[in-house]
Amino acid sequence: MEKNKLKAYLTENLIEAGCDEAGRGCLAGPVFASAVIFPKDYNNTELNDSKLLSEKKRYKLREIIERDALCFAVAAVDNTDIDKINILNASFLAMHKALHSLKIKPEHIIIDGNRFKPFKEISHACVVKGDSKFLSIAAASILAKTYRDDFMNKLDREYPHYDWKTNKGYATKRHKEAIIKYGLTCYHRRTFMSWYTQLSFQFNF
Repeated sequence: MEKNKLKAYLTENLIEAGCDEAGRGCLAGPVFASAVIFPKDYNNTELNDSKLLSEKKRYKLREIIERDALCFAVAAVDNTDIDKINILNASFLAMHKALHSLKIKPEHIIIDGNRFKPFKEISHACVVKGDSKFLSIAAASILAKTYRDDFMNKLDREYPHYDWKTNKGYATKRHKEAIIKYGLTCYHRRTFMSWYTQLSFQFNF
């Protein structure tokens, strides 16, 4: 089977950073983002959208990305701030924090998705399904995903009833059942709990 070949860059003559986030649709935990700058001649046929890779493959590629990138950064915005500014703005903030932490200042940014808030007047382009089209965005998706998974695995040891080691904070059946049985933790996103509020009102949990 032919391996996926992603593009090295969108803009040839500018220092370009790829950016992506992970954890946007979760009921608990932070949203993580990463920014990655590769050499212009970089090539890696193994890189792809993190959602299309196995957990083992993602962690293997994380080591390669961190070794090969000119620079990279990972940042997070916690559930409290997500509730304050909403998940879209929190995702933008996490990406901005990652971009700000890069040791090399990018001259152009490519972002997975169709919306972004401009960062420091640096030009940018939104790329739908960019994590399956460009190496730097794919790498950012892998870093954001694996570092967030590490964080949720640590929280799972603190709150094992919610099965965060498996579901990473997403709205699985077991996670929802645990919320109904044990209530919300300090890591849950209150603004994501309309279903729980309705059940609590109806059944007096």
